[in-house]
Amino acid sequence: MGRLFGTDGVRGLAGVDVTAELAMNLAHAAALVLGRSARGESRRAVAVVARDPRVSGEFIAAAVSAGLAAAGVDVLDAGVIPTPAAAYLVADTGADFGVMVSASHNPAPDNGIKFFAEGGRKLADDIEDEIQAAMGGPAIAVTGREVGRIRRFADAEDRYLVHLLGTLEGVRLKGLHVVLDCAHGAAAGISPDVFTDAGAKVTVIGNDPDGFNINDGVGSTHLEPLIAAVREHGADLGIAHDGDADRCLAVDGSGEVVDGDKIMAILALSMSGRGRLERNTLVATVMSNLGLKLAMADNGIDVVETGVGDRYVLEAINEHGYSLGGEQSGHVIMSDYATTGDGILTGLHLAAEVVRSGKPLAELARCMTVYPQVLVNVRGVDRSGVAGDELLQQAVHQAEIALGGKGRVLLRPSGTEPVVRVMVEAEHEDQAQRLADDLAAIVKDRLAV
Repeated sequence: MGRLFGTDGVRGLAGVDVTAELAMNLAHAAALVLGRSARGESRRAVAVVARDPRVSGEFIAAAVSAGLAAAGVDVLDAGVIPTPAAAYLVADTGADFGVMVSASHNPAPDNGIKFFAEGGRKLADDIEDEIQAAMGGPAIAVTGREVGRIRRFADAEDRYLVHLLGTLEGVRLKGLHVVLDCAHGAAAGISPDVFTDAGAKVTVIGNDPDGFNINDGVGSTHLEPLIAAVREHGADLGIAHDGDADRCLAVDGSGEVVDGDKIMAILALSMSGRGRLERNTLVATVMSNLGLKLAMADNGIDVVETGVGDRYVLEAINEHGYSLGGEQSGHVIMSDYATTGDGILTGLHLAAEVVRSGKPLAELARCMTVYPQVLVNVRGVDRSGVAGDELLQQAVHQAEIALGGKGRVLLRPSGTEPVVRVMVEAEHEDQAQRLADDLAAIVKDRLAV
């Protein structure tokens, strides 16, 4: 078997790749690895289990709970809640670990299983490898009073809602009209209540999950309905979540998109001005727009760049104690309040900054200038040859000279496919497109397989 875990847990087509048998076996193995500290203390391990509303989550979460209970783990069944809520509740209850059944922004037929360690933190690669290895080893045999119990976590939503409101530290959203797109996902039962309780006037779309319509034409991957609703209702701004509500994109009052880079810029400037940006540093990935880095430099804020993926942003935040980081896609981590990306939390604090500053979102978003960014995927090539091809590296150097310090070139091999991603940023889109196409042709010629 190849590596079972991807960049965000185990994910695939529910019923084919992610089966009930796999879920039970994976949960049993997780009980062995993540529950060992409890066994060492001669107590029963406790796990929080949650899911998003896609229909397959019902049988997968049931199988996960069965696998855990059969291994002697007590399960707190939180039902349908956002991924960041599950992470928060692991820490808040002092549980040994947590399990979230979700495929995030993927369509309804997909599903996945991700784990949180004690404290609500994502697992390191070596722990995931331990769990996979344990799937092929001996099982835990428990009987009688040693069998785990499965109990409904009745106040899971309320505890998370109270936590979110508490992060606003007294800021009220009174007078603000917000449109929320809940992606027919896990945010539907929480986000509207949170924004309403915070004082905002709320209009909601994408809040009728039926198990099959999650992310279907709505949410952070389909912003058109949100743009239309903001314009129709004359709202101040719109917030879009994805299926498990761990990301947030926004729309200003005129319907212009405010992506993750702009959200991070707004929050970083606000936090820096209030002395809340730890070490005056923002963590972003190499795919964030050059305009973000330049805007931060203009305001005396350092930017630490990581590889692509929120797990790498989290690693940098946890290692160095930074307080803010994220991705262009809308995964934003505010480590003072959360151990993972939290779309509802991010949206709340973005709205709070509109109130705090007295400026509309469109004006706040002008804090950074977006450089035109062109991405070309070159398929059918040897992705491992990028760094070692001298002529290709010379071509990259020549492209950087052509940009004159007012742009950026990035060649990034895919982690899973025979693909090299060519990204060019420039002051003008036609220059970015031309340089990207030229480099893509060289990649195709030099690395063809």
